[in-house]
Amino acid sequence: MAINYGAIAAQRLINEFGIENPKDFSIEELIYARDIILEEKKISNSDGRIVFGKTKTKISINSDIKYIGRRRFTLAHELGHFELHHNVNTHLEDNALTLDYFKNGGQEYEANQFATELLMPRDAFVSFTQGKNFSPDLLRNIADHFKTSITSATFRYLELGQHPIFLFHCRNKKVIYWKKSDNYYRKVKDITRLHPPTDSVAMEFFDHGTIYSKDESAQVILKSTWFETDEYDSNDECFEYAIVTKDYNTVLSVVWEK
Repeated sequence: MAINYGAIAAQRLINEFGIENPKDFSIEELIYARDIILEEKKISNSDGRIVFGKTKTKISINSDIKYIGRRRFTLAHELGHFELHHNVNTHLEDNALTLDYFKNGGQEYEANQFATELLMPRDAFVSFTQGKNFSPDLLRNIADHFKTSITSATFRYLELGQHPIFLFHCRNKKVIYWKKSDNYYRKVKDITRLHPPTDSVAMEFFDHGTIYSKDESAQVILKSTWFETDEYDSNDECFEYAIVTKDYNTVLSVVWEK
């Protein structure tokens, strides 16, 4: 099993500052405690940036970020770069046009591991989700409870949640990659780098701009939409919830069965 360097660094910081509840502190306070300069300004095609100087480090956060949870996760991500990579790089710019950093490997993934553990510690996350039925509302409640983005809440649920789910990340009408819970045994169609399935909720957005309301966000689809099936189960149903980011033309499709 791969070592989770990001989570280890986050737990080290949590222990150092005696943090008991992830909601009881602001990321800004931790940034200032590290004597890092923090500025908020417009940044083109990027949510955040960190620059390591000889004696000072500066973190920049995009002032155009609309949601508090996303801003908080971005700041935690940049702080993760400081904790993990300040002796490795001089300049890191986090481009929010993709979710590619959620794939395994690399400094972006490690910084996300850090932010995820800092904002949604494993024990607290498991305790909050224990015994709760999976739904889009649960993902929204997780994001609200831990004050983070719904995307990061979804990936954390993929890792620690009780109900198996599949995630398909699409950008500009192409499937970039997919990830699944360890206990979800389905074979995905050969669609990576191709268009999303024509009958998927993701494709509805790309073709028609469809974004479902919260009450309708769990859309019924056929299992054969995303997965390889046989004659006996090709008409079986499952659900798809499309997390749309219009600004970057991306969809994160959450797919699950009852």
